[in-house]
Amino acid sequence: MDSAALVAEYVRLGLRFDRLLPGFVDSYTGDPAVRRRVADEPVPEPARLLDDVRRLLAALPGSDLADERRRFLVAQLTALECSARKLSGAQVPFPAEVEAYFQVVPQLGDTDEYRQAHRELAALLPGRGRLAERLAAVRRRDVIPAERLDASVRALSSALRDRVHRRFGLPVQEVVEYRIVTDKPWSGFNHYIGGFRSRVAVNADVGHRASNLPHLVAHESYPGHHTEHCRKEAGLARRHALAEHTIFLVNTPQCLMAEGLADLGLHAAVGPGWGPWAAEIFADLGIALDGELAERIERVMVGLLPVRQDALLMLHGGADEAEVVAHLQRWLLMPEARARHLVEFMRDPLWRAYTTTYVEGYRLLRRWLEARPATASSADHYRRLLDEPLVPEVLRAELAARI
Repeated sequence: MDSAALVAEYVRLGLRFDRLLPGFVDSYTGDPAVRRRVADEPVPEPARLLDDVRRLLAALPGSDLADERRRFLVAQLTALECSARKLSGAQVPFPAEVEAYFQVVPQLGDTDEYRQAHRELAALLPGRGRLAERLAAVRRRDVIPAERLDASVRALSSALRDRVHRRFGLPVQEVVEYRIVTDKPWSGFNHYIGGFRSRVAVNADVGHRASNLPHLVAHESYPGHHTEHCRKEAGLARRHALAEHTIFLVNTPQCLMAEGLADLGLHAAVGPGWGPWAAEIFADLGIALDGELAERIERVMVGLLPVRQDALLMLHGGADEAEVVAHLQRWLLMPEARARHLVEFMRDPLWRAYTTTYVEGYRLLRRWLEARPATASSADHYRRLLDEPLVPEVLRAELAARI
């Protein structure tokens, strides 16, 4: 099988998975006729998908694809093989499922590190009493009124967009359309529709805070998901004609890279001092934010990031829901309703492993960015994430080489 045929079949395979698992294709910017033809096919049999995935994996070593293309496709197809096995009825141990999807081995966090983070929070937060109550009190102070949410999103987006244009560059015709929605399981969602356009929905039910909204807008738009999609469409898909980058598939290494990149977006675009920077924007909207305190709290809360993955491993390792909810409440200082909502997300058949992308993606990409060569600027290094078909094993190899 020549390389063009192999890549075309990979794209069709991804579209066929979406027939069985709606939402599996997060975005597709390739030939619409290909998608229509796949939609007109009979519903695929999981066993046939599994055979097709394995056939492509076997063909890759003998293909004439460049090493980075072959490495990317091996990572993606390994994830698809696991999805096809599960669709075929195979029982895959949860840690093995996560490793096949995302090229990481999920590990439980260290409760001693959680205790240290709690001590640091206790020293930061005003007032007395239980830590969870003191944190909740601080968070209530910067809740954005529902009638100002849309204006807040747009003000932050405009400020971030200007920075990203200067720091990283974007196609001149790119645009993000924002919608405020309700009754959704997420706080924000980016739908990239191609042609350098995204629709970003922000869920008003969450009760967004001024200390959190800058992260969400950076994550979904500038320099997160929208920026990555735009730059990869302009570069990999169009300029270099690499058709494998016209499709973005859930439960693949693409997701871990994308979520880690997006979660680090505010730090890439603004960096230290993002709290006072955001406070100035909110002040123009009549919303108060203690930006310095928000930034200090965020630095401490990063130490509690693995708690979410603990909950994931507990849930799929046999723990009952009450135990998982209690773990989230104790260590992540999360209200019970929010903890139960997160557990429901972790039960979803399509999204059940996805929490790992936020935890391990953030940790891996942050280490890689911080360990950049002395000759590379932080912007140059982050730009590689936006532009190159990197996978987790490549970042680990580069980290090992630098160490």
